Amino acid sequence: MDESFQAKLLPLRQRIDQIDAEILDLLNQRARTAQDVGELKHAFNAQGPVLRPEREAQVIRQLQTLNRGPLPTEAVSSVWTEIISACRGLEQSLTVAFLGPAGSFSEQAAFEHFGHSVTGMPCASFDEVFRAVEAGAAQVGMVPVENSTEGAVNRTLDLLLGSSLRILGERSLLIRHCLLTKSGDMTGITKIMAHPQALAQCQSWLNREYPGIKREPVSSNSEAARLASLDPSIAAIASDIAARAWGLQVLAAGIQDDSQNRTRFLAIGQLAILPSGRDKTSLILAVANRAGAVYQMLAPLSANGVSMTRFESRPARTGQWEYYFYVDLEGHCDDAPVKKALATLEQQCAFYKLLGSYPAQ
Repeated sequence: MDESFQAKLLPLRQRIDQIDAEILDLLNQRARTAQDVGELKHAFNAQGPVLRPEREAQVIRQLQTLNRGPLPTEAVSSVWTEIISACRGLEQSLTVAFLGPAGSFSEQAAFEHFGHSVTGMPCASFDEVFRAVEAGAAQVGMVPVENSTEGAVNRTLDLLLGSSLRILGERSLLIRHCLLTKSGDMTGITKIMAHPQALAQCQSWLNREYPGIKREPVSSNSEAARLASLDPSIAAIASDIAARAWGLQVLAAGIQDDSQNRTRFLAIGQLAILPSGRDKTSLILAVANRAGAVYQMLAPLSANGVSMTRFESRPARTGQWEYYFYVDLEGHCDDAPVKKALATLEQQCAFYKLLGSYPAQ
């Protein structure tokens, strides 16, 4: 590089260094102010939860509205999620339970949603995630609820039905599956392991590329990666994050059959969330098995102008061909139209359970 280029580059780099120092000073001012809020709460004996999903959503949305670029809007969300996470951590550590071990998509969703200034708690199953939060070992959990290719995650739906936990938020993650091995090739590989949903999401690719190799389901993709790190005869389907976590080589990337394959995750906990200005409400309903019952069940939504964004049925396991219906609505349960519709539903339905209202992503 010639001296003219270096002469022009140097002042720009110096300006970046100066701006970084100013940003750092402002971040520390923000952190001290967050500590002042905590001290004020303590002084007035007004201790509430450190995690306030509705407030965090409002802060980020306001900054996205103010953003004039060139920083992308999505980058504003990512940056301030970490800032909020770090400031929150100064007041109280937040433990997040998720399906593990390290390197799972659930872990990735948890960190994207709550930031990295939290303590992760990998769990062996979705049931353990719910138990950890119910018992207070973790303040919040992160679980997948539906995939754009394979549909509902049924175990999560069943656990939501039986648990007292509420939904606190949602996170949609683009799922990019990779084929991982210890050696970086398929020499000596006798089986391919992954979570059942991942095996289904990569079925066409596997049928085309490795039709003769046995496929074996395990509890999570990151568990498959862990096993592959111990046994050179195992190939795993997991993320590139799992590859780094377990010292594996990426043999093929993006092997999912749908390039737009996404999974929606739910944050769960014991908080009741106030309105954020743009929210969703989730509930479970059941009606008597008679003609027109489902139509009548949905009528209060239409009558009150409430939009439904998801409608999923799940067998009630009574042997009578009865179903639970998992419903997502636009709006918060305290919004007047939603509140009125929910009151009618609770009165009319054979079963009614409000899973929570939370900021929409």
